[in-house]
Amino acid sequence: MWNGTTAPRSGPREAIAAARWEFRVWRGTRPFWAGLLTLGAGLPILYFPFPYTHLSLGGVGLALSTAAGAGSLLIGSLLITVGVTLWLQPQVRIFAGVAAILLSLVSVPLANFGGFFLGLLPGLIGGSLACAWAPPGD
Repeated sequence: MWNGTTAPRSGPREAIAAARWEFRVWRGTRPFWAGLLTLGAGLPILYFPFPYTHLSLGGVGLALSTAAGAGSLLIGSLLITVGVTLWLQPQVRIFAGVAAILLSLVSVPLANFGGFFLGLLPGLIGGSLACAWAPPGD
């Protein structure tokens, strides 16, 4: 029932506008971009050893059976977990930011140069953004 203070939602445009507004409010209450960059940093680190199990790139072998493959699996999945944690638990942003920075740095020697630097740079930036983010009103 319409009481005159709110407009009735009658079409899909209003529903989309309301969903966008709710997402914008949700995004403003947590370190969204830090989580997105950290999650995005885990993907190339996790990706590169799998499809190329026996690829040799300039004498550097990429295989899951090596320390680089196991390190990529562990570091990539942990960075993805830290990114999702930043979205769902913003109160642990300092711990998650420091963890993202350390995991990104450890990925250089252990995970094929940090996913060929495609995972290293977003991980460092995302971890730094997580440490610098403050909740609204602080």
